[in-house]
Amino acid sequence: MSDTFNTPSSVDPRLLEVLVCPVTRGRLDYDRAANELISKSAKLAFPIRDGVPIMLPEEARALD
Repeated sequence: MSDTFNTPSSVDPRLLEVLVCPVTRGRLDYDRAANELISKSAKLAFPIRDGVPIMLPEEARALD
């Protein structure tokens, strides 16, 4: 058996359908290039690490 850990290259589309912004409860857009979920209404970008969206406001990057 291999010890290689396979990390997903993207987020499961079914997961993206049910996730909402934890601040506004609004829609999120997936930015594949930056590997982030974008909340336009909250002006925040939530990171995705190892295929797992980090939906904590304190971990989000503020958008200009």
